[in-house]
Amino acid sequence: MPTKSDAAALPGARAIARHVRISPMKARRVVNLVRGLPAKEALTVLKFAPQAASEPVYKVLASAVANAENNERLDPDSLLVAEAYVDEGPTLKRFRPRAQGRAYRIRKRTCHITIVVESVVAAAPGRAAKAVPAKAAPAKAAPAKATKATAAQADNDTAEAAPTKASKATKTTKAAKAAAEPVDTTEASETASDAKPAKKAAKKAPADGGAEPTATTDDAAEEGTE
Repeated sequence: MPTKSDAAALPGARAIARHVRISPMKARRVVNLVRGLPAKEALTVLKFAPQAASEPVYKVLASAVANAENNERLDPDSLLVAEAYVDEGPTLKRFRPRAQGRAYRIRKRTCHITIVVESVVAAAPGRAAKAVPAKAAPAKAAPAKATKATAAQADNDTAEAAPTKASKATKTTKAAKAAAEPVDTTEASETASDAKPAKKAAKKAPADGGAEPTATTDDAAEEGTE
């Protein structure tokens, strides 16, 4: 199992403040705010933090940044708060006199603040650029298949729609030819003229089995004279 010493250590620096006259619990609340932040951003947070422990923690962090810049020749902009923890220091015992000769104990706690900063180098842009196309290649292959499928479906739709369009075209051409042919009006007029005399004769002819027409007044007078 690899240990901490086997791993490659990043360049960095540390600063420790010992016997700080503040309780460890109060200092840990402030240290938790800056753990893992960039050094400059952590200094800004501590500068405006309302807790009383923010002042000693700010001094320790500023000292760690100065050690990395001056002793290790590191860029302050690349520093990151890698470790930040608070250990309990010695407790001072004091007594306060109370009524009837009694004494109450007072504990004046101290702590040790440790902050470690490390220089984090940004990843080279060339490596990231090579890795992106390799991941994006499968995503580009999927639309190609989809386009082929859609093209084949479009061809089938056009093939099915072609006969219907041809039948519609033939119907329209037949209707146009029928409308374009001239109508023979002379035959229609002759048939109409033949039909009129037939209708008049039918009206004048008596019906079969009907009574004969009655004699006129002149015929009746001749009969009377005879």
